[in-house]
Amino acid sequence: MNEETLLRIADALDRLAPAPIPAPDLSVASAYVWQTNPDQLVPVDKVSRVDLDLLIGVDRSRDTLLANTIQFAKGMPANNALLWGARGMGKSSLVKAIHGAVIKDHPDLRIVEVQREDMESIGRCLDMLRGQPQRFLMFCDDLSFSHDDAHYKSLKAVLDGGIAGRPENVVLYATSNRRHLMPRDMIENERSTAITPGEAVEEKVSLSDRFGLWLGFHPCDQDQYLSMIRGYCDAHGVAIDDDTLRAEAIEWQATRGSRSGRVAWQYFVDLAGRKGVTLT
Repeated sequence: MNEETLLRIADALDRLAPAPIPAPDLSVASAYVWQTNPDQLVPVDKVSRVDLDLLIGVDRSRDTLLANTIQFAKGMPANNALLWGARGMGKSSLVKAIHGAVIKDHPDLRIVEVQREDMESIGRCLDMLRGQPQRFLMFCDDLSFSHDDAHYKSLKAVLDGGIAGRPENVVLYATSNRRHLMPRDMIENERSTAITPGEAVEEKVSLSDRFGLWLGFHPCDQDQYLSMIRGYCDAHGVAIDDDTLRAEAIEWQATRGSRSGRVAWQYFVDLAGRKGVTLT
């Protein structure tokens, strides 16, 4: 094969190869969403979040995660964090609220949301963020895995980093209803049917152990539930007396069959609508 033929083959391969992805401009926003096909970080102009002071009943988790985030934003080492526990108790709201609070003093802190189904592409996202001057909270909401789900292997790229190591300017904050990121009955089933029960699920279960911070969220009591609603009313200027609020909020809770921060917010949205108050 002569040199001319080799050059034609090389030119053809160059045309077939995908164009290199340009370096993203990470100065246009403080929040981004990771999307694939093609890979890109899409800026978010306005993040949907509540003020940190409005999150009631999660004081210990709030203080711990806030201290970790400030430490990270200052360029110091910080831990990956797993926020696990009861539904609707403000796990994802806390992550977004803390980012909103910290960027007031540390404007170079970015939050990047990654969907669970995009975990297999996480290595490519890390390559985009590696070496950037900003620091990044990589955020995955409602993270969990099933028995035939191999996405957890990609997650190790964030937690362990492989040979290259996790970029020093990235930490992962994840939320889950499951402490070990997989259903308890699946853990017990695999242990009972495996030849080596201790090894059968160790790889998946130990994934949660790679998070330096475990922050538990538990169902709120009635006083906390009512305090959440009163806090929303005060913050948004919705006038209602305590007796009426208590009676309506408890009835709303009963119709929902549960009591949580999410239920408190849903009642407040209904209340604000009836009072003619616009929420911004």
